[in-house]
Parts: sequence; structure tokens; C-alpha cells
Amino acid sequence: MSEIHRPAGQSEGGRTLDYHALNAMLNLYGPSGELQLDRDREAARQYFLQHVNQNTVFFHSLEEKLDYLIEESYYEPQVLEQYQRAFIKSLFEQAYAYKFRFPSFLGAFKYYTSYTLKTFDGKRYLERYEDRVCMVALSLARGDETLARALVDEIISGRFQPATPTFLNCGKRQRGELVSCFLLRIEDNMESIGRAINSALQLSKRGGGVAFLLSNIREFGAPIKRIENQSSGIIPIMKLLEDAFSYANQLGARQGAGAVYLNAHHPDILRFLDTKRENADEKIRIKTLSLGVTIPDITFELAKRNEAMYLFSPYDVERVYGVPFGDISVTEKYHEMVDDSRIRKSKINAREFFQILAEVQFESGYPYVMFEDNVNRANPIAGRINMSNLCSEILQVNTPSLYDDDLGYRHTGEDISCNLGSMNIAKVMDAGDIGTSVEIAVRGLTAVSEMSHLSSVPSIAEGNAHSRAIGLGQMNLHGFLAREHIYYGSEEGLDFTNLYFCCVAYHALRASNRLAIERGTAFAGFADSDYASGVFFDKYTEREWQPRTEKVRGLFERAGIAIPSQAEWQSLKASVMEHGLYNRNLQAVPPTGSISYINHSTSSIHPVAAKIEIRKEGKLGRVYYPAPYLDDDNLAYYQDAYEIGPEKIIDTYAEASQHVDQGLSLTLFFPDTATTRDINKAQIYAWRKGIKTLYYVRLRQSALEGTEVEGCVSCSL
Repeated sequence: MSEIHRPAGQSEGGRTLDYHALNAMLNLYGPSGELQLDRDREAARQYFLQHVNQNTVFFHSLEEKLDYLIEESYYEPQVLEQYQRAFIKSLFEQAYAYKFRFPSFLGAFKYYTSYTLKTFDGKRYLERYEDRVCMVALSLARGDETLARALVDEIISGRFQPATPTFLNCGKRQRGELVSCFLLRIEDNMESIGRAINSALQLSKRGGGVAFLLSNIREFGAPIKRIENQSSGIIPIMKLLEDAFSYANQLGARQGAGAVYLNAHHPDILRFLDTKRENADEKIRIKTLSLGVTIPDITFELAKRNEAMYLFSPYDVERVYGVPFGDISVTEKYHEMVDDSRIRKSKINAREFFQILAEVQFESGYPYVMFEDNVNRANPIAGRINMSNLCSEILQVNTPSLYDDDLGYRHTGEDISCNLGSMNIAKVMDAGDIGTSVEIAVRGLTAVSEMSHLSSVPSIAEGNAHSRAIGLGQMNLHGFLAREHIYYGSEEGLDFTNLYFCCVAYHALRASNRLAIERGTAFAGFADSDYASGVFFDKYTEREWQPRTEKVRGLFERAGIAIPSQAEWQSLKASVMEHGLYNRNLQAVPPTGSISYINHSTSSIHPVAAKIEIRKEGKLGRVYYPAPYLDDDNLAYYQDAYEIGPEKIIDTYAEASQHVDQGLSLTLFFPDTATTRDINKAQIYAWRKGIKTLYYVRLRQSALEGTEVEGCVSCSL
């Protein structure tokens, strides 16, 4: 073996510019006041010439390369043994025939820093981008040559991008799981708490972020074994979880990360929020754990009437109703619980609660918010959704586990894993075949679900096996709209978002229905779902979904994409009712980060945070990322999220939400002049528009204007 060596650098005015200097020129205008976007493309090219090529291990042939990577325990041999070597060679040739090039320096840098296979000492690269794409395709296709070719086509063309853990780990011998994140309940007993700490360690070292439900835990001062004032409440559990996440990480490749969710009517809610205050006492301060609050409709109604809101003891609620507090609809049972003398309760002012919520968000960006009743009204699956994940887009039903004294499972409930990947809206529209792209993505993500065997946390394995749930996401909405000279949040922008997500919903359901037919089975619990009754399809069969604007009609016609008709929806409804769906959940829109950069997309369906984003990348320092398709002609269409404001972002997400069975990670952006009242108004507006969850609250800070804040560890990396 030897290494590739190429000439490095570029001379300009007698001075050699390296890739970092070229990229930094994005921060300067050209002599005529134009954007110097060509400098970034040159930076990407020079990154290869100056760094990648000379640090990449050279092999004389693919055969030599694969043999070496298997013998030295870099590649998992079972992945390649599913195929003939002749096919594998032809697949790599297919990938290299695309002549893929990273359009931006940051995309190339992110790939080689975070994804590609490196030697065990971390100093040299063993894969090109094409190699990683092929190993992902070979892994997810599981011997199906046709699917492997289709996955290579979708991924390398940029139409579909698996989430970080899948793209990072597929085919590698030394790896973590392929799953982005996990959601687990904690019940009100020491065995469940102990299991939760162990699960945090086990899952954090294997995969992404882990979220826990705390709503069922008895409050501070509640009785234990009928002895009053014994419970320490939820904060010590939060401290234990935070320590577990800081200790365990995925082979050093991804830091452990966790989140905890609490119902707004839990008696510890104000203590919970205080843990994120800037001046919080170190005894309660939570530094790295993310917080989420689930808020039912009744909380808003009480605030509207300026009434007190009662907080109910989970210990008493479970004694009275026979089910944990998290499985109760607080809105439905609120007045009944207020009147029940068997349930201890305290009260706070509802408006004061929202004021405190906004104050903490103002200071820290937390907590995330889940609008509990909006979520459950839209839920097509039997059961109750009581929490979300680290990025606030996963919304699935869970069920409790029961434990023996030795922490063994007396009954294994169902917890949740997130099997994610995202489509590039612009590339999908350009290809003109949403149906094929969605079907390949659904099959690829289903493979992620079926290949994930988390025996270390049986409730996760149980939930995954029964649901085969996936989360097909989307990205590059703003990039596509700006390229087509459509303003984000405009009438045309909302029209396109509605129709695009309508198409995705149809094709995702059709793909899952086909899988159910092929494999002769539906997800567990299908018979009790709104899919089986047909109710889910009513909104599609009772009216035509067609463009409201001529501009959007023209976009679909130009692409040759037909919007599903009422007749097609009726036909799909009949097939689903007869044969079922293979996946319990199909869509979720995460806050794509690193995969957006390597895919050259705007993040998720958000507007850009800046036309040219500034990131701090370790020792390299500042790196500049231009919005995809940005040029001097469409500059005006790249209004940033702070300029656009929360209402238009909420409107856009509301259009998409009606077609997404899970959630969409929605960050609220505010100018530096915003007040807590502005935050509360946006929250109320989002709740009324049917939004399911809110992710971070971001305030523009003049000193950091244009920089990107840290995103979701589990889903966006």
C-alpha cells in the first residue's frame, strides 16, 4: 500500500491560498460587490488536493481494498458475503460513474471529519464518499441487488440521505447502532429508575440521544410506603441521567446526549424549569440534559381565563385511576381530578407558568414543548403519546414495563427507537419521481428498523419489533423555494409545502402497504388504528388536494409529478384496510445538521439562519457555508429565520404537519428585541395552528449574528 500525493495549493498574486483561506473569502465581497461563491467551490477542490488525497490510503484495486478492510477488521464481512464479488465491483463502478463532487467545502470537511472510515489511529482515510455510499446500500439492501443499486442511485444523487448513525456505521466492524435516538418511559418505582440509568449507559454508548419520560415519577415530598415527605422528586433522577450521558459515548465518535420530558401539571414543574436558569444553584443546575414540557389544552384555557392551574400528585393519580399519570389525558380528567379529594394537588397561576416558561426559554433555549392534545388528536394509532425525543419530532405510542426485584422484566412494555433519514426536496422535484424516491427511502429505513437488535434494552427491542416504525424526513425546502424565486412563508411557499407533503404521505403509505402485502403481515396493533377503520383517509378522499396558486401548479407540471387524486387515495385506502401497513409510523421531520451539509441542503424545512452561515469547527476555527443555490439573482429570497419571524415558520410547519403522522422539529427564531411576551404569543399561535411540538427558542445575538447554535445531537449530526 502507498498514499496518494497530489500537488497542493493555488497561487494568487504570488501568494498560495489554502482551502481554509479560500473558504473564508465567502465573508468578503468581490471587487464589484458580488458574492464570491466560486471561492467556496475552489476551497472544496483544494481541500482534496491539499489534505484528503495525501492522507488517503491507496489500493491498487477494489479487490485488494475490500480484502484488506475485512482482514484488518474494518468492514463487517457478513455484509459483503451476501453478494457476489462481481456485483459488488459493478456497484462501486456505478457509484464512481456519477463523478460525485462536494459542492461546498463544509460538506467535504464534515464528511471526512465525521463519517468516512479512518485507520484505527485516526490519521488516514480508508474510504471515499462513493465507498461509504456503497457500504450503506449493501448493508441496507441485505442481499437484494436491485435495492442496493436503487439505494446507491438515491443517495449519491442526493435525493435521499440516511441519518448520521446509519450513514456513519453501516458496514463497519467497529461501530455503534444504526438508530438515531431512543425514547423510554420511567415508572414510579426504584426498579424502573434503576433500569433507566442502565439503559442510558447502554444506549448512549451504542447510538444517539435518549429521551426519558419523568411525568410518572412521584413529586418531591410525596410518601414512600405511606411514610410522608420521603420522595426526593425528579431532580436527583435528572442528575443521575446527566452523569450517565456524560460518561458513555459512542466510541468517542458522538457524545452522549439525553432529554427528559415532564407534564406541565406535575407538582415538580417549577423546580424542573429552574434547573435551566442562569442563576440556578449548582445542587439543582442541569447543564447538558435537554428539557421538554408536555402541555395539554386545559393549560392554555386556564391561562386564557386567568385562572389557577392545579398540579396533581402522580402517586395519587396512579392509585385512583390504576394507570400512570403520563397515560391520563389531563384535559379530559382535569376537573374530575380537581374535585377528587383522594388526589393531592397544589396550584400555581396559569399565566405565571407561561411567563416562567418563556423566561427560561429566553435564558437557555429550553424547554422544548409538546402540545399534548394536538399530538394525540392527530395520532392514528391506539394508545397515548406522552413524550417526544431529543429533537422533538418523534411522536409514538409507548407502553409500561414491569420489573422484578432483580431488575428483570416481569412484563416487557414497548419503548421507541428512531429510524431516520431525509429526502432532499429540490433533488426529488428535479428528478420528477417522488413515488420511486419515497419507496426506496421507506425500504431503506425499514431495513434500519429490522437490522437493529437492542437486546441490552428489551423494551426498545420489543417496541421496534412490533412497530417497525420509521421517520422519513425532508430537507432543503428553503433552498428549493429560493431557487424557484418563492419567498419562504408566502402564499406560494405554503401552497408548495402542502402539496409536496401530501404527495410524500401518499407514496409513503403506498410503500408500506406494498411491504405488508409482500411480507404478509401488518404492524402490531394495526386492527385498532385509524388506518384499519379507514378514518385516517377521510381528509384525502372527501376532497381533491390541488395547487392553490399557478406558480406551484407550474412547478409540479414542469417536474412531471402528478398529485394523487381522490380516486387514487380511495384505492390506497381500500388496499390498506385489506392488507395493512408494515410500519406503524412513517414520517418525522428532524432538524438535519451535518447530513444537510454533506447533502448540500438547507436544514430540514426551516428557513436558513443566515445566507452565509458561520460555524466553528474545532481547531479549524471559523468555516463558512453558503446557502444551497445562493447567487446574486436570488439573494432576496434567502431572508433568514430571524427576518422571517415565527408566524411564517409556524404557518409553513402547519401546512406540512397535516400530512405527517409524527412530528416536525420546529425552532422559533426571534430578534434581539424580543420579550417573553413575544415568545408566549408565538407558542399560543403555534398551539392554535395545530403544531405538535416546538424545539429550541433562538434569540439573535448581535455578537454572534449569522453563527449556528448547537443542534440536536442525535438527529442532526
